[in-house]
Amino acid sequence: MSNNENSPGQLGKWREDDHVAYTQNSRAFRKGISPFEAVDYYSQWAECHQYDEDLRPGRYNGPLITATAVAEFFPKDREEKKIMDIAAGTGFVAEHLKAKGFRHIDALEPSTQMLCRAKEKGLYENYYTDFLSEEPLPTIKEDTYDCVVICGGMGEGHIPCSGIRELIRITKLGGLICIVMREQYLMEVDEYKDRLEPLMDFLEMAGKWVQVARATVPDYFINIPGVVYMYTKI
Repeated sequence: MSNNENSPGQLGKWREDDHVAYTQNSRAFRKGISPFEAVDYYSQWAECHQYDEDLRPGRYNGPLITATAVAEFFPKDREEKKIMDIAAGTGFVAEHLKAKGFRHIDALEPSTQMLCRAKEKGLYENYYTDFLSEEPLPTIKEDTYDCVVICGGMGEGHIPCSGIRELIRITKLGGLICIVMREQYLMEVDEYKDRLEPLMDFLEMAGKWVQVARATVPDYFINIPGVVYMYTKI
């Protein structure tokens, strides 16, 4: 399976509107797309108000999967935890986190149009229009968040492997880092193939974080499986 194709058998099980949504989403992850091209695409997608419909719950389940994993890690005092939602988009993850009792959530998203949609929903306390990369985020201090999440931000032309170190920097000691992504991208995206998981292992051996869980989940997006990584900073 490639970034832009599925097997005929799998496609045959989808409704027509699922085909359309899949095609729309695939354009944001096309081979060779740059981060700036991806941001432009997301901005146009959000501006026409189609993004939230194309990636609605039941079709795109990554946000619910993410919020459920975070809630299981924090069974109590959720209203006190401070969370950073990386690649926040229009706020899908935050919607599910708030439904589970989390109240203090910040957003980092390079598309201003996507953040405008999130602001309309009133989901976040602070909004940061930045890319996640190896460069330290200029306005976010070390050890700021109890939890940092990424859902849907990993893919072709999206968050680089080097951004993992910045996730660790802004997380408090003992805090949670949760990354949820399409499993296929581990094999198909050059930035991640034979690089992302080895880097995760290296950082664990270096004493930066420790893995809590790695799980494959079905139906992350339509019928496509995802993978959930959970680490704590040490």
